[in-house]
Amino acid sequence: MQISAPGKIEGANRKDQGNSLFPTGQLIPFVLVTALFFLWGIPNNLNDILIRQFMKSFAISRFQAGLVQSAFYMGYFLLAMPAALLMRKVGYKTGFVVGLLLFGTGCFLFWPAALAGRYGFFLCALFVIASGLSFLETASNPFIAQLGHPDTSERRLNFSQAFNPIGAITGALIGTVFIFSGVELTPQEIAAKKAQGLYEAYLRTETLRVIKPYLVIGVVAIFWAILIVRTKFPAILSEHESSAGDHGHFKELFRYPHFVWAVVAQFLYVGAQVGTWSYFIQYVQESTHEPEKIAGYFLTGTLAAFGVGRFASAYLMRTIAPNKLMGAYSVANVVLVAVGVLFPGWVGLWCIFLTSFFMSLMFPTIFALGLKGLGPNTKIGGSLLVMAIVGGAVLTPTMGLISERLHSVAWAYLVPLASYIFIAVYSFFASRQAVTTT
Repeated sequence: MQISAPGKIEGANRKDQGNSLFPTGQLIPFVLVTALFFLWGIPNNLNDILIRQFMKSFAISRFQAGLVQSAFYMGYFLLAMPAALLMRKVGYKTGFVVGLLLFGTGCFLFWPAALAGRYGFFLCALFVIASGLSFLETASNPFIAQLGHPDTSERRLNFSQAFNPIGAITGALIGTVFIFSGVELTPQEIAAKKAQGLYEAYLRTETLRVIKPYLVIGVVAIFWAILIVRTKFPAILSEHESSAGDHGHFKELFRYPHFVWAVVAQFLYVGAQVGTWSYFIQYVQESTHEPEKIAGYFLTGTLAAFGVGRFASAYLMRTIAPNKLMGAYSVANVVLVAVGVLFPGWVGLWCIFLTSFFMSLMFPTIFALGLKGLGPNTKIGGSLLVMAIVGGAVLTPTMGLISERLHSVAWAYLVPLASYIFIAVYSFFASRQAVTTT
């Protein structure tokens, strides 16, 4: 039996919806797609746990562990454009299904990767997961933005994106409880285990701990794909540009300065977000000397602050222009990260902790502002904004290199600091055209 949600979204002038945040008569597709924001938040932030876990189970450096994010976000970068081209022909629904199938497949690959005990195998599995998430993000963000009145697109996208940090919190908790063993060997204990011939068994045990969480997530992804297949989705007008013979053109996007700035801002934002969380556990341990499980709970807490920020931002945007609110939040993060860099310790920890609240609105707001006024170029533009997620692949290992060269995780946070300065400039100045180009 097919779950149905009858009706069609006919374009920008939806008289029956006015300035309503939620689309009339499209609750089931809206809920199913909004749930995807939660679902992809789980593997995104399990990566932060994996970085620490792989440093232990494979005895690798911070830079090498940072390649987790490189493999992951390269999947986003390389698959975003193919995802857009596919959906331009067959619509958003197919993109959701393909993305979930790839997502589930990548999760299942963690089993043979753990049995093989090969770090490179894990990186391949993460690439497959991210390839699926690239389809989901390329489809979900513009779908939600266009599923309703255009005047409320930023608020609507912020609302749906608010469920992403709930997934992030879930991922961090899953990793802290089920992946972290709490066993951290000192150099002396490692030497003793090597002398006893027990060290390899310890590393293998730590590696195998990742299997069960990823198998469960894979099952959920496949189940959600089945639900979407059996649900009737509304037709978004931009899915049918072929009727007018106009799918949009890549080169036309450079005619929109606000869009070009948005791509750069998104690149830097994702790099700042991913880098901040990837090394947060190590920042906590280096600054306060707390064990990995306590640091993991701090990571969960900062992700909770991120979630609160998303819901608060969706509320504040009712009265404050999205670009101005994002600019104010960017300035707040410049100050907080500067304190975190200069004063590592409990003061610096709480400052870095709070940056998650203020970064919370940035991805969906940059995304929605960047898509303003693109018309038939919306899908291609959305794919480039998703490709900008490659910032996580570039800036995260860069932070790892800085921390190794300067022997300090705190100084690596200069990278997010510079990113927030750029986003503040974008918010107050370069995004203005996005507000007026409609």
